[in-house]
Amino acid sequence: MAYYIAPRFLNKLAVHITKNFLNLPGVRVPLILGIHGHKGEGKSFQCELVFERMKVETVHMSAGELESPDAGNPSRLIRLRYREAADLISKHGKMAVLMINDLDAGAGRVDSGTQYTVNTQLVNATLMNIADNPTNVQLPGSYDAEPLPRVPIIVTGNDLGTLYAPVVRDGRMEKFYWEPNRDDRLGIVGGIFEPDGLSAAQIEQLVDRYEGQSIDFFGALRSRIYDEQVLSFITTVGFDKVGSRIVNSKDKPPNFQEPDFSLPHLFEQGDLMVKEQQRLQELRLVDAYNRVLSDFPRRSNMAPGTSPRAGNGPIAGVSSYPATMPDNPQFDPISASRQQGDIPSERKTILAPAVVEQLRRLLAQGYRIGVEYVDPRRFRTGSWQSCASIQTHDEAEAIAILEACLTDHKGDYIRLFGIEPRAKQRVLESIIQRP
Repeated sequence: MAYYIAPRFLNKLAVHITKNFLNLPGVRVPLILGIHGHKGEGKSFQCELVFERMKVETVHMSAGELESPDAGNPSRLIRLRYREAADLISKHGKMAVLMINDLDAGAGRVDSGTQYTVNTQLVNATLMNIADNPTNVQLPGSYDAEPLPRVPIIVTGNDLGTLYAPVVRDGRMEKFYWEPNRDDRLGIVGGIFEPDGLSAAQIEQLVDRYEGQSIDFFGALRSRIYDEQVLSFITTVGFDKVGSRIVNSKDKPPNFQEPDFSLPHLFEQGDLMVKEQQRLQELRLVDAYNRVLSDFPRRSNMAPGTSPRAGNGPIAGVSSYPATMPDNPQFDPISASRQQGDIPSERKTILAPAVVEQLRRLLAQGYRIGVEYVDPRRFRTGSWQSCASIQTHDEAEAIAILEACLTDHKGDYIRLFGIEPRAKQRVLESIIQRP
């Protein structure tokens, strides 16, 4: 299978790696290349293809290795892996890089609720030190006077803005935002389905039909096409015997015929995958569970003779406005606010009564409030962006901040949620505007 390498990606990575092995007079070359962008767009896989094309040896690290119960272990591991890559260069005469996947997941700080540990601090400090002194990377407790060859560091992440700012400054890290354009998507998807005989016109139809999906959607779609044959194999062998047939078996591995890769069949399976994504975004069962937990103190403090909320009914002593917005594409919080007489507030607002009530409930329970938005194209992929973080507990100020967000993003989806300060979990999340 001949996978497609996007020219922009190949050029950027090749230039960065090559520059770090050249001695350019009077030029300070950043040691780290940070590749960032939306999830599922093939950042790590494109890197692997470029490394293979350039015959570059790779020493890997993941975000999961950047934390440890023993303080100092992750930073020591970074130095150890860097020196391992340096050995490949000096002893084997090959270009080598240190690759750290999803750096923001291990060393980033998403919000004030993210725990900032000693290891997080040491990882950031170690990366800064290596970027400033790439030929003098020592292990704790030992010193080697022999300078090391310079090893380029490639890091990937969704949001490198969550990292410690001095790490990502120019001079230490060069940034590359990866978002495949239409030509890139056609080439990558064409490479995925190349063994299946799809024509260029069919690839174009497939990409256009699922325009808002990330690259990994198409890889998952191809894998799903084999599900029917795998299920047929399981039923033929027997559910109770399939393990002995394929694990440590002396029989030959099962041989599957070419599945149906016709365009209608791909559309059918792709639409099912999209529906599952939508269910995941809209069902949000965790909201219902968290809502029950958040209402528990109210129930325990109710006066004798009052009944707790049943189903989606109102809570005693609380206005009967719904906690979440109605799941109606035609619902508009601004037009709904025409019923200003229903809002028990002295201040006129463009917010719907239900939104104001939800805001009050979150403030009354001591939650911090977050607001996010996403355009219709990226709604299906769940690529939400932060619109505002309401730190105040003053109702009028919170309403003003939320109004400003609605005004700035009239054509986008907007959702409101609370953040429980101790558990650092979202509660009462709901979409309050649909375009």
